[in-house]
Amino acid sequence: GQCGNQVGCRFWDLALREHAAVNKKGIYDEALSSFFRNVDTRSGGDGPDIYKGKICSLKARALLIDMEEGVVNEILQGPLRDLFDSKQLITDVSGSGNNWAVGHKLYGYQYRENIVEKLRKTAEHCDCLQCFFIIHSMGGGTGSGLGTFVLNVLEDEFPEVYRFVTSVYPSGEDDVITSPYNSVLAMKELNEHADCVLPIENESLFDIVNKIHQMISSGKLGSTVKQNSLVTSSAGSARTVQEKPFDAMNNIVANLLLNLTSSARFEGSLNMDLNEISMNLVPFPRLHYLVSSLTPLYTLADVNVPSRRLDQMFSDAFSRDHQLIQADPKHSLYLACALLVRGNVQVSDLRRNIERLKPSLHFVSWNQEGWKTGLCSVPPVGHSHSLLALANNTCVKPTFTELKDRFMKLYKKKAHLHHYLHIDGMEQSCFSEAISSLSDLIEEYNELDATKGGPRTDPSRLEIAI
Repeated sequence: GQCGNQVGCRFWDLALREHAAVNKKGIYDEALSSFFRNVDTRSGGDGPDIYKGKICSLKARALLIDMEEGVVNEILQGPLRDLFDSKQLITDVSGSGNNWAVGHKLYGYQYRENIVEKLRKTAEHCDCLQCFFIIHSMGGGTGSGLGTFVLNVLEDEFPEVYRFVTSVYPSGEDDVITSPYNSVLAMKELNEHADCVLPIENESLFDIVNKIHQMISSGKLGSTVKQNSLVTSSAGSARTVQEKPFDAMNNIVANLLLNLTSSARFEGSLNMDLNEISMNLVPFPRLHYLVSSLTPLYTLADVNVPSRRLDQMFSDAFSRDHQLIQADPKHSLYLACALLVRGNVQVSDLRRNIERLKPSLHFVSWNQEGWKTGLCSVPPVGHSHSLLALANNTCVKPTFTELKDRFMKLYKKKAHLHHYLHIDGMEQSCFSEAISSLSDLIEEYNELDATKGGPRTDPSRLEIAI
């Protein structure tokens, strides 16, 4: 949908910049091949992939889907137009009208074959398909409805391949009146069909952008904004931030994805496979919502700052100010936590900081050692190091509870329901199933929370008679 494609556009833009900064000779290497194909377009048509030697024409390993063609057309007229070809696009004209049922039931069935065919084509170009990323928003119609339909299609067609979902949740002051319906209907699908979900809240992104601007304008850090900054537009003039308020917010999500996939793209002393994240951080299949935080924030602002103490970066990762969702993990219960570090950081730095932070964090009694770490040697462009922390923590519960409350306010009055129910295949039971799925999820988090602060009882060991 609109949000997913705009975030995706920032992601591909920043990914190209990151590779360009490292790959000075323009050689198509292992790092590039993980996210891009190298195609000889001169031979007409698709052209064969070229594995060795110079970069000819890079094509992103991506599929752009939107039921309204505006954003995709914008991308095709922008600097990234050569990254995508017509075989990677699926668009319609009318949009889903902020209606989950239109996206999921109507367009889903209408476009299913087309989506499957293009997915297969894209997947066939991969030597070793590791996982799928879905980027979408929850509040509108296409992102929530068709986005979760694509998730189901992926499970049917590629059951063995992990599905990572980056979901942008609407804020309380959302401009879409029906967003609570769309979000809760989409949540049911995420509960059942995703392997990992990274929830992101617009309010948190907005706060982070404001913090970065304050940091720059206060000049405390001796900070000067670099030209061609990542928070500014691809044109590189700081002025455009005001014109497109979402660009800076979308950059934060794009940076989250860049850090998350850095191990898949670059070398490091501790490489972390994407599948390992799901394997290590999701002990119960439904509780797969991970809270992400990025530090230091000025790596997003692209400002010249003296590199602060490394330890500060780790402390910040556990503070509310750096979370991409309005939550406080420190006072909630951890099921597991992953630290993905980039740049000039040693394994000993990682271990030291984990030992330092551990006493202040509550981990479930059966997973006190629930840390997963990754070290990638290539830092973000122009910086010495960065850290992405992913926490499987019960602090996501308030986000879901608030969503449930907003849903119930509308649902009690049966407001706007008729827009959904006149779509073929959409029954009122879809709503009741969706809300009970969400209530069950909240209850599972409640049960875990109830164990917090209890005495740590180690399970009794087997006694071995000698």
